[in-house]
Amino acid sequence: MTDRIREFLRTARPEGPCLVVDLDVVRDNYRAFAKALPDTRVFYAVKANPEPAVLSALAELGSSFDCATPAEIEMALAAGASPDRISYGNTIKKERDIARAYALGVRLFAVDCEEEVGKIARVARGAKVFCRILCDGAGAEWPLSRKFGCVPEMAIDVLEHAHRVGLDAYGVSFHVGSQQGNVGAWNGALASAAMIFRALGERGIQLRMVNLGGGFPAKYLKEIPVVQTYAQAISSALRRHFGNRIPETIIEPGRGMVGDAGIIKSEVVLISRKDVGDLRWVYLDIGKFGGLAETMDESIRYPIRTPRDGAPMEPCVLAGPTCDSADVLYERTPYDLPISLSIGDEVLIEGTGAYTTTYSSVAFNGFPPLKSYVI
Repeated sequence: MTDRIREFLRTARPEGPCLVVDLDVVRDNYRAFAKALPDTRVFYAVKANPEPAVLSALAELGSSFDCATPAEIEMALAAGASPDRISYGNTIKKERDIARAYALGVRLFAVDCEEEVGKIARVARGAKVFCRILCDGAGAEWPLSRKFGCVPEMAIDVLEHAHRVGLDAYGVSFHVGSQQGNVGAWNGALASAAMIFRALGERGIQLRMVNLGGGFPAKYLKEIPVVQTYAQAISSALRRHFGNRIPETIIEPGRGMVGDAGIIKSEVVLISRKDVGDLRWVYLDIGKFGGLAETMDESIRYPIRTPRDGAPMEPCVLAGPTCDSADVLYERTPYDLPISLSIGDEVLIEGTGAYTTTYSSVAFNGFPPLKSYVI
C-alpha cells in the first residue's frame, strides 16, 4: 500500500471492487531491472497489465515490449514504442496475425516447432526468430506447463530449419516459471542454451541472443530476493556457460514489473457457516471470475488487509460472489482473518497489479469487469 493509493481510495471512494495501480512503483521497478541488468534489454510482458498509462510510462523510460497478439502490438505502438522494441513472443500464432505484425514493422518472433517457422517464412521474409525451450519450472509458485517450448535437442533442428528457409536464426528463449523464488533457476536453462549455441555454431549458424524470459516475482506473503540478487545469479550463470562470448540478452518481466504496484479494493458481502463449529465462510464481491484467477489451486496467496487487523484471528474459507462452485479462493489452506470482520467491511488485496484486470470475465452473472484506476 503506497501513500498515493491510500489517498486515492480515501478521496475518490470508488464504487465496487476495483484495482488501483501506482505508476511511481512501476517506474521504480523498471529502473531497478535496468540498473541490475544494464546490458540486458527489458521487454515488459504486456499481458500482465496492458493499461495504456502503464505502457506509456514504460515506453517513456525506454522499455521494449513482449506481445502475444497483434492487439497487444498495437497497444505498445500506441504507447510510443517503435516496432524494433516489440517482440511477438507467443509461439502459437495464426499466419495472418504474423503477417499483420510484420506489416506493423515487427521483426522479432518466437517459435518452438518447424511448423511455426514455416508460417513466418511465408509471410515475414527475413524476420528474426528465437526458439523457446522447455523448463521444468521448479521453484515457481505458478509453474508453466509443457504448452510452450520444445526440448533443447529439437530446438537445434528448428533453428537450422529457420536458417535454411531464409529467416534469421537469432537465438533461444525459455521461461523458468512465474513467481520464481529460486534465483538459481536460470542456470540449467542457460546451460541448455549454450549447448544449442555450440551445436548450431558447428553447423555454421551463429546465434546471437538469449531471451531469459520472466519469472521475477512480486511480493506476496513470503519474502522474496531483490532484483539485484537475481541479476547476480543470472550474470554468473551466463559467464559459467558462455565464457567470454556473452550473447545479447533480454528479459520479459510482467508480474515483477507491475504486481506490487496494484491493490484491489473489495468488500465483504457475506459471512456464514455451513454447520455449527465449521469454519466461517467469508464471501467477497470479487473472486476467481472477477480477476483473481491466479488463486486457482491456491497457487498465489495475496496479502489481505482489513480495517480490523490487529484483532484476534481465526482461519476462514475465502470465496467470491458468483453462482459457480469453482469460485472459492482459499479453502484447502484456510486464510486467517479477524474474528470481528463484518459484512460491509472493506478489504484490500495487495500485490494485485498483474494478471487481474485481464483475467476478469466480461459479465459472468452480470458482474461487470474489474475497474482499474492508474494514478
